[in-house]
Amino acid sequence: MKISRIETFLAPPRWMFVRVETDEGLVGWGEPVVEGRAEPVRAAVEVLAEYLLGQEPERIEDHWQVMTKGGFYRGGPVLSSAVAGLDQALWDIKGKRHGLPVHQLLGGPVREKIRAYAWVGGDEPEAIRDAVTAQAEAGFTAVKMNGCGRMSPVATRAEVRACLQRAETAREVLGDDRDFGLDFHGRVSPANARRLLPLLAEHAPMFVEEPVLSDYMQALPDLVNASNIPLALGERLFTRREFLAPLQAGVAILQPDISHAGGISELRRIAALAETYGAQLAPHCPLGPVALAASLQVAFTTPNFLIQEQSLGIHYNRDAELLDYVVDPEPFRFHGGSLLRTERPGLGVEVDEAAVRAADARGHAWRNPVWRHEDGSFAEW
Repeated sequence: MKISRIETFLAPPRWMFVRVETDEGLVGWGEPVVEGRAEPVRAAVEVLAEYLLGQEPERIEDHWQVMTKGGFYRGGPVLSSAVAGLDQALWDIKGKRHGLPVHQLLGGPVREKIRAYAWVGGDEPEAIRDAVTAQAEAGFTAVKMNGCGRMSPVATRAEVRACLQRAETAREVLGDDRDFGLDFHGRVSPANARRLLPLLAEHAPMFVEEPVLSDYMQALPDLVNASNIPLALGERLFTRREFLAPLQAGVAILQPDISHAGGISELRRIAALAETYGAQLAPHCPLGPVALAASLQVAFTTPNFLIQEQSLGIHYNRDAELLDYVVDPEPFRFHGGSLLRTERPGLGVEVDEAAVRAADARGHAWRNPVWRHEDGSFAEW
């Protein structure tokens, strides 16, 4: 069996899918994208396709090694994301060829269901109470929100208070038996993070995500020691080597994205590395159904998995929703805030190819907002 065709599709709201076809008619799907930079990733997939066409699809590890190391210049989000989507598609083909879900090919499941959290906003705090209440009533046992909007490099008392109010409101609604994550989104300077973390501790967030940008790894040991809140990060890291410094600093939860960090092959290695440090895996995934399906396959076979992000109802989904490109939504049906294990082969999702092709005809050019401080200088979004 040989790889005979590779196609990419830009699909609203901000996703991209890759379709890998074999000469025996088997098709695998992946989701290679950098949000806001889909076009360069599409070009990278086309370059990698020059190597993959004519190759045996089941030699996944060898292909991963060549795609990541076969060029003199390596790494970065664009290449890693291109590799990630192709890697997902190759695992999908392998599972379908053998009639097995990918998690069986990875050693078999260690759990029967995957706990997930829902997104509730947070850029503007006024709607937090209603949003958290709605997701709790929908059965979710955990939610996540941004801890702040744009924040001054040295926060005012009002900015600090607004962050604390978000956490206080979420805890009031959820009580002690449900959880919330607070995402600083890289908007918070190291000085602000040192101030905020001890103040947030009384509200017991499940984690604080991206307490600082990944540019400031040297700040992590101080932040880990600043409070008892578990710290989480990883959506802007792309290889297991990049996760070593956060683990050594004491970060408790890793959040690699299966569409950025080298796909299924690298995500499972990142999870194994985290396990050696007693850290948990909570994959980043505010993307589409193929990325979520691939994340679930890793989660079912990962002992140190904690919780899964998913994009149903997220504010980015203005032109399409999570289930718009799947034939059968059943694998993504939530049961008490969890997704149940399926034995469907491959990634376990049947892509609606006609819908994807129609979406690509429309395309998208999604870009993240550019924020500025009051004085006109650039602010982290």
